[in-house]
Amino acid sequence: MDKANKVSRKDQILQALARMLEAAPGERITTAALAREVGVSEAALYRHFPSKARMFEGLIKFIEETLFARITRILNEEASAEVRCQNILLLLLTFCDKNPGMTRLLTGDALAGETERLRERIAQFFSRLESQLKQILREAQIRENLKTTISTAALANILLASCEGRLLQFVRSEFKVSPLQDWDTQWQYLSKNMLVPYSAPAAESIS
Repeated sequence: MDKANKVSRKDQILQALARMLEAAPGERITTAALAREVGVSEAALYRHFPSKARMFEGLIKFIEETLFARITRILNEEASAEVRCQNILLLLLTFCDKNPGMTRLLTGDALAGETERLRERIAQFFSRLESQLKQILREAQIRENLKTTISTAALANILLASCEGRLLQFVRSEFKVSPLQDWDTQWQYLSKNMLVPYSAPAAESIS
């Protein structure tokens, strides 16, 4: 029973932290303010998390587990490289649209003045995501005879960079400009110009 209560309190702290990140864009969250939001003392916070950095890590872990579990499902359910990439990027944008506070973590906006370890954790998250896109594209070159207009590494990077830019705009607008705005149109452009199924040129006729 005590263990169940402890887990529940940890979840309450993380949920409160996510709410505060959303409610106060651009502001630095203090443990004193977080304790007031949760309705406990600062000492009580530190009984569950030894530092504020560990609280942020708890949110980052939630982001990682949520997104990569769904990415695994996408890979199991979809065969087409184009659909896989589309669904993975849409997943990232939709998650951030629904979780503005956590988007501040992914863009680094909430990590100013925090430990370097947190920024490295975010960098690792995006590196892992980019590697997944790159692997999808490389496999498709063999399985689907896919020919991309640029290298798979460069393509994976620009696809992810397009999404990261939308997340930055979302945070900069204080969550007024959705990262999903016009994304369908932009994806059509990206896929049409960068994901090109290969077909051999027709042989010239001999007159």
